[in-house]
Amino acid sequence: MTRLLQALVAGLGNGSVYALLALGFVIIYKSTSVVNFAQPALMVAGATAVIYLGQAGLPFPAAVAGAMALAALLGLTVERTALRPMIGKPVFVIAIITIGVDIVIRVVVNRLLGTNLRAIANPWGLESFDVGGVFVQQRYLAMIVTLAVVVTLLFAFFRYSRIGLALRATALDQETALTQGISVGVTFALSWAIAGALAALAGTFVGTGQSIDQQTWIIALKALPAIIIGGLDSVGGAVIGGLVVGVIEALVGTYQPTYAPWLGNNFQLVSPYVVLLLVLLVRPYGLFGTPEVERV
Repeated sequence: MTRLLQALVAGLGNGSVYALLALGFVIIYKSTSVVNFAQPALMVAGATAVIYLGQAGLPFPAAVAGAMALAALLGLTVERTALRPMIGKPVFVIAIITIGVDIVIRVVVNRLLGTNLRAIANPWGLESFDVGGVFVQQRYLAMIVTLAVVVTLLFAFFRYSRIGLALRATALDQETALTQGISVGVTFALSWAIAGALAALAGTFVGTGQSIDQQTWIIALKALPAIIIGGLDSVGGAVIGGLVVGVIEALVGTYQPTYAPWLGNNFQLVSPYVVLLLVLLVRPYGLFGTPEVERV
């Protein structure tokens, strides 16, 4: 029972990071219909910014806030310079451009990181405390609480603010939003800024559990099965999908070596994609995705 509870806490913690990344994917997709493959680079860039701001003497909360602002500015710049001229082009072409943007950003960030592991100074590290015989790392609780706060703020932002309502209107129908006087270009840029800030926050939590290096961006790819499981256009689905991926990965990593060693080492890395395939067999648009109806 103790192993199960520890695995669940670790899974929910890591799943919170995947959910933050998945939220960035979904917000951009809902507003622009483009899958942003530059999200891994934004994550690493944000984590790198936290390292440098911490080295400059800023306290951890200020370093995280500054990194989120810089990542938001980076996302805004990418949208304005690389993607805005491509409006009207096929979605596939724009998605390929985001892959190029990802490569460019990671090349620059890798020069800043160097070849050594870089640690993020943080207030909790790997410290844990005992809850009824279950050792819970503080960083997992920080991840879970942060996700809950972020989701609450996003819900309030999209539901009650004028800008949030404009984003929702653009996501539903861009042409109708234009006729109502909404600047679709502004909403596109804002969605990229929000995704950049969320990626930086996720990168910070990745760096608090392990050091950052040039291969850290691979962690962000786990958000892809999360958004497909939850539904590519569902904000709530992104959160649930991220948590599901984290929990499945933790449970498989805990029990698979004992009960199914024939699956090989590190099968937990493959398990989210197995769940993804099973979900797609039943729900091709994800658990909470909107089915597309085409009339011929």
